[in-house]
Amino acid sequence: MPRPGFSFSHFGMYVNDVAKVEDFYTRILDFTVTDRGQLPGPNGTPMDLVFLSRDPDEHHQIVLITGRPEALAFNPINQISLKADSLKTLCAMYRTLMAGGMTALVPVTHGNAVSIYVPDPEGNRLELYFDLPWYVSQPMRVSIDLADEATLMQRLEAHARSLPGFKPRSEWRAEMARRMGVEQGAKH
Repeated sequence: MPRPGFSFSHFGMYVNDVAKVEDFYTRILDFTVTDRGQLPGPNGTPMDLVFLSRDPDEHHQIVLITGRPEALAFNPINQISLKADSLKTLCAMYRTLMAGGMTALVPVTHGNAVSIYVPDPEGNRLELYFDLPWYVSQPMRVSIDLADEATLMQRLEAHARSLPGFKPRSEWRAEMARRMGVEQGAKH
């Protein structure tokens, strides 16, 4: 049972080249354009908006908005994380990205998840990840080879078992639910 009140729904980000970023999210990550249009920006200049979703129950999960400043001292977006439905899906995406010539791929294990970090066309860091069935203390990040899928889960578990805090995810989840006050039967 999630915490009552609010749940995360979507985010918007300013972009320079909306067509290029839209192409990446629709062609590579299989988002669908649900709407598009223009609104006046803060200084009255029209801003193009593109609404993207992978869930028919969500009108949009990402909004692309023109107007990103050309010169930024650094990218203020640390990461945009997309959760894979299986380790097989994550590995298939890794192969797709490699075949597409993406050279800035960084596959890692965090002990409790396996992730691929990759920049989108404007340098926003994406984390494509799959949660593993256990927990380890965070932060933790070690490079991993995704090439041998047959032994990947065994290698991930063996590594995780050597790390501080290792426990089944169900135990970690029960502790978090208690701390958040959402354990089964809790009154709000």
